[in-house]
Amino acid sequence: MYNRRKFIAQSAMAAGSVLLGSRALHAASMDVAPVQYLTILHTNDTHSRLDPFPMDGSRNEGLGGVARRAALIEKIRGEAEHVLLLDAGDIFQGTPYFNIYNGEPEIKALTQMGYDAVTIGNHDYDGGIENLAAQMQAHGRFETIVCNYDFAGTPMENVAVPYKIFKRGGLKIGVLGVGIELDGLVPANLYGNTRYLDPVAKANETAALLRSKGCDLVICLSHLGYRYSGNKISDLKLAAATSNIDLIIGGHTHDFLEQPEVVRNKNGAEVIINQVGWAGIKLGRLDYRFERGKRGKVERANSLLVTKKTGE
Repeated sequence: MYNRRKFIAQSAMAAGSVLLGSRALHAASMDVAPVQYLTILHTNDTHSRLDPFPMDGSRNEGLGGVARRAALIEKIRGEAEHVLLLDAGDIFQGTPYFNIYNGEPEIKALTQMGYDAVTIGNHDYDGGIENLAAQMQAHGRFETIVCNYDFAGTPMENVAVPYKIFKRGGLKIGVLGVGIELDGLVPANLYGNTRYLDPVAKANETAALLRSKGCDLVICLSHLGYRYSGNKISDLKLAAATSNIDLIIGGHTHDFLEQPEVVRNKNGAEVIINQVGWAGIKLGRLDYRFERGKRGKVERANSLLVTKKTGE
C-alpha cells in the first residue's frame, strides 16, 4: 500500500517545489528564455453541472457553474504566461441539461471556455457512442484524447486521438488519455464496437513515444479512478507501473484531493497525481517552472473553489 504524503509537506523545504523526473528539458537545446512557466488548469466529472448548485441549504449550495469557472479561467489566463486547460472525463450526465439536449450545451461550454483537451469517461457514453461522436464533431473545438480505446469501425474512429503535443513558448507538452474498462459499467449497446485495451501497456507505449518526440512534460488524463481496495487498476497503480509520465490528472472516483499525491514510478521517478472532485465545484491549478538544462518544478498547487466571488 502506498504511503500518503501531503504534497505541501513534501515541497515546503524547497519553496513549494517538487522535482519531476530526471530527464533534461528539450527546451535546453532551443533558443528560448532561460526560465519558462506553465500553468495547468484542470477539471473532472463535471456531470452536466452548468449552473451553480441551488441555494437550498445543501453542502454544495452556491458552488460551481460554468460562467463562474469561465471567469476564473480568464482571470488566470490574464495573469499566467502559458496556460493549458484539461478535463479528465464524465462531461455528461447528472442534470436535465443532458437528458434534454444530449450533451450539446456541455460541449459548447467547454469550447467557449477554451479547453485544450479532454478524455472520455464512462458516462460520456450515456447517450450512445453515436451521440458522443456527433456532439464532439459538431461542437467540440478541443482534442478528445484516449489511447486505450480502439475505436476502429465506430463513429469515434476519426474523432478521438491517442495523444496530442501542445506547444507553449519553447516547451512541448505531451498529453495522452486512458479510460476505464467499459464492460459491466456501461451497457454494451452504448459503447458498441469500442475495444478496451490494457491502460498500463498503452500508457507506457504512448508516454515513451511522447518522450521520444522531445516532450518536456508528459501528462496523462485518466478516467480510471484514484484508488481501489482490490487489484483494479487505478491512478496510483498506473503511476507505479509506468515510465515517462510526469503528471496524472484523474477522474471517475470524485476524490477531492487536498494536495496532489506523489508516487514513484517503476524507475523511481516521481509522478504527481491530482483530482478535484466533481460537478465543477473546484478548478485544479498546477504552476510549473522550467529552467534551461534543469528539471521541471511544480512551484504551486491549488484547488480553487468556484464560487460567486471567484466568478466576479
